[in-house]
Amino acid sequence: MPDDQLQPPILLLGNVRSGTSMVQSFFELCPGVVSWFEPRTVWMYADPGRRHDRFTAADATPKVKAYIRKRFLAQQHALGGRVMEKTPSNVMRLPYVHAIFPECKLVYIIRDPLAQVSSSEFRARNAINPRHARRRFLETPKSQLHHYIWRAFVDHFRKKVLRRKHVSVWGVRYDGVYADLKRMPREQVLAKQWAACSKQMAEDIAALPEGLVYQVRYEDLVADPVKHFVAMCAHVGIDPPDEAIEKVRATVDPSRQGKWKRMDPELIGALLPHVESEMARHGYEPPTDLPDDEERQRLAASATSFSGPGSTRKGP
Repeated sequence: MPDDQLQPPILLLGNVRSGTSMVQSFFELCPGVVSWFEPRTVWMYADPGRRHDRFTAADATPKVKAYIRKRFLAQQHALGGRVMEKTPSNVMRLPYVHAIFPECKLVYIIRDPLAQVSSSEFRARNAINPRHARRRFLETPKSQLHHYIWRAFVDHFRKKVLRRKHVSVWGVRYDGVYADLKRMPREQVLAKQWAACSKQMAEDIAALPEGLVYQVRYEDLVADPVKHFVAMCAHVGIDPPDEAIEKVRATVDPSRQGKWKRMDPELIGALLPHVESEMARHGYEPPTDLPDDEERQRLAASATSFSGPGSTRKGP
């Protein structure tokens, strides 16, 4: 399959639980756009044994670039359309992603860290998904399977035998995350993940050509979804049909926010030192008006009814 047949993929960048699934569902409303669910092991082809997710342009060797582009082209033919995907760890790999797909413009979504940490902690308790595991097993390069089988075994052993609350590591792996998991509470590690991703993306965006990345805060997206959806489509060269725009308008409920306030104020206080400097970069302010115990209990009780503000998926 000649590489010149490859349509520029639509690449969504964003940490876990940042709203990329919602944006992906928006793009799926556009004719000719098809989704490939987070082909993480394909992106890891350059070094599957690396214990963090930072990759640079130097990792995008001709062999790596040819392999990943070939896999995207195969998906384009198999699914019958322009491929869109949203692998979370790519927020640590912008130079690598750009080197592999220099023709692509990208979309980057960032979410308030307290909301992101709250949602991530809940999701990390239920991180083992047999359907996703089977899909990832089938798409992983066979010569690299051994790098992932051991990690899957450890996570299943922790959850099923040791009855641990979380898998060994979940979400984007910054350099040093495994050491932090041994000495820090899980929520603080998630906060450090958010800060590491935010800082790395800011540095990488600044080093690449202006206009390459469309950046939007999740909160601004749900406040005016049509505006940002139309702008994102224009950024990647798509003309969304009127019915897609109306569906986006009808789907998003901007009032359903604030579930992170169910967290204990002491926990919030422990998270803030890890994220405050990066919060300021994006215009987020530390909270000053936290709910009382009764209100937090109400928020906690309703937390499993949806996956986040503006979403129809299950979970906080």
